[in-house]
Amino acid sequence: MKWFGRKTGRDDARPALSRAGVLSAFGEWPRSYDAQLREAYLANPVAQRAVKLVAEGVGGAPLKGSDPALVRLATARSGGQLLTETVAAQLLLHGNAYVQILCDGDGAVSELFALRPERVTVEPDAGGWPAAYCYRLGEHRMRLAAEAPGGRPGVVHIKAFHPLDDHYGLGCLGAAAPAVAIHNAAAKWNKALLDNAARPSGALVHDPGDGSVLAPDQFERLRAEMEAGFAGAANAGRPMLLEGGVRWQAMSLTPADMDFVGLKAAAAREIALAFGVPPMLIGLPGDNAYANYREANRALWRLAILPLADKILSGIAQGVSGWFPGAALSVDADRVTALAEDRERLWRQVGAADFLTPEEKRAVLGIGAG
Repeated sequence: MKWFGRKTGRDDARPALSRAGVLSAFGEWPRSYDAQLREAYLANPVAQRAVKLVAEGVGGAPLKGSDPALVRLATARSGGQLLTETVAAQLLLHGNAYVQILCDGDGAVSELFALRPERVTVEPDAGGWPAAYCYRLGEHRMRLAAEAPGGRPGVVHIKAFHPLDDHYGLGCLGAAAPAVAIHNAAAKWNKALLDNAARPSGALVHDPGDGSVLAPDQFERLRAEMEAGFAGAANAGRPMLLEGGVRWQAMSLTPADMDFVGLKAAAAREIALAFGVPPMLIGLPGDNAYANYREANRALWRLAILPLADKILSGIAQGVSGWFPGAALSVDADRVTALAEDRERLWRQVGAADFLTPEEKRAVLGIGAG
């Protein structure tokens, strides 16, 4: 069985490994993780809101575990942030989360610390298995052993599935990059339109009917008068002067301009879906897959928050199993408010099942005999 890049028994040779790029880009979209992170999470409200919805849901989920001390470790703060929330955001954005296990003088686990994933590099051994993790901070390099003395893990590596890489997981930024680029470009375009009063107020066109045009001195005088009239206006409402023109032609929105709004909305929906969030929950209209907000919220928990939380909690539990034999961590779904309606419906259905004994009903509902 393999956990976090380790295997039971190091005698077997591992096949040759490949290391594909963690992120991909298309055309002029950002290529590096830092650039994509700035464009998406730092500069795009839809991507930031989508990640926060999932990460904060994981961080705020009620937990249950085999040991109260284990639950306290998982719900503690790492670098001022909730550990599970930080790890969830890192998995969504980068596809990798590295949790360093810190011990006290007695050898007991004292803290779980989430490392910044873009600073960590996997160092494989001769067989291709991760032997250490190199943590970079500026010019400083720190080598963290994959296993601490005694065969216990020193760093827990939790990663999303990457079909083209053996050591690194795949985040959602690469898939969201095209939609983020479109959405950000649309925002800049709208800002430019606002800076220029949305469009020219009109154009002067000379159309005497006999094919004549304005004389050069007439054209220059008219242009100078328009420049003087709109001096300091930063192009706001400035009409265009077409050479040879004196007839006024008003301008209005075109179908192409109206469709540009729809393009931005479509990009926003794609960003939300890339991070597993129903568009309705971030205020995007036009999504008919969910009848109401409560249904969308339940879908967020069922399809995004609970699976991600299970990956994180099972990874942490397995990583500290050397200190907590039989370690187990999971979300206490019975205490999740968003799932209360589903739970109550199940209780009613099971309670009305006359063919089940009381013991069988308790077993279905997960209620102990006591």
